[in-house]
Amino acid sequence: MHHRLRNLGHTWNHKRVYRVYKEMGLNLRRKTKKRLPSRIAEPLLQPIVANETWSMDFMHDVLGNGVKFRSFNVIDDYNREGLNITLDTSLNAKRVVKELDQLIAWRGTPRRIRVDNGPEYISETMRLWAIERKIELKFVEPGSPYQNGYVERFNKSYREEVLDAFTFRKLGEATALTQAWLWMYNNERPHESLGYKSPVGFAQERLRSKAPQTLLCDSNFNWKSLVLNASN
Repeated sequence: MHHRLRNLGHTWNHKRVYRVYKEMGLNLRRKTKKRLPSRIAEPLLQPIVANETWSMDFMHDVLGNGVKFRSFNVIDDYNREGLNITLDTSLNAKRVVKELDQLIAWRGTPRRIRVDNGPEYISETMRLWAIERKIELKFVEPGSPYQNGYVERFNKSYREEVLDAFTFRKLGEATALTQAWLWMYNNERPHESLGYKSPVGFAQERLRSKAPQTLLCDSNFNWKSLVLNASN
C-alpha cells in the first residue's frame, strides 16, 4: 500500500502510512481456510457387532436466559444406542477426548468413529488421540451430513423430544432430562430399523449373555422420576 501511494505521487513515509492504516482498523488478520484432505464417500452400512463403528456429532441450543450451550452426542451404529450426551457451554477437542476416554473405559474401544469435519474432530489433539488408541476416524465429505445419517437421525429425535420441547432455566435441568430421555430411548423406545425393538433389546437378543454394557441398564430404574424432577 505504501508503494502504491508513492506511485500516485504521495511522499508520506512508511511509518505514517502504517499509523494511519492501523487507526483506520485495516490491520486485520487475513483469514485462511484450512484445506481438508479429500474425503471418500462410503455407504452407510449397519455393523454386525457392537463397538465396530460409533458416530458422533455436536448440537447447539440456548437456555431460557439466553446462555448458549452445546451437546456432544455419541451413538453405536450397530444398534443405534445412544452412548453419550454431554451438555456444556464449551466443548473443545480436549473435552471431547476426555469424554471419549470415559466412555471407552465403560463401553470398550470402537474400531472406528464416524465424524464430520468440525474443528474439534480435525484437530491435532483428536488425531493424536485416535492414533494412540488405534481408532480409525472416518470423515464424511464436507456438506454431506447424510453420510453420517445414523447420528443425524438420533439428533433429530433428541431435538424434537427434548431441546425443542422444553425451555430450560439451568444447564442442570437440561442434563437431567437428557439422561432420562436417553435411558428411555435405549431401553424402551422401539425402532423401526431394529425390527421395532429397543437398542438394548436388539443387542441382548443377538448377543444374549455376551451383550455389551448398556446405558443405565437397571430393571428397577424409573426414568419417569427423572423427568418429574427435571420439570419441577
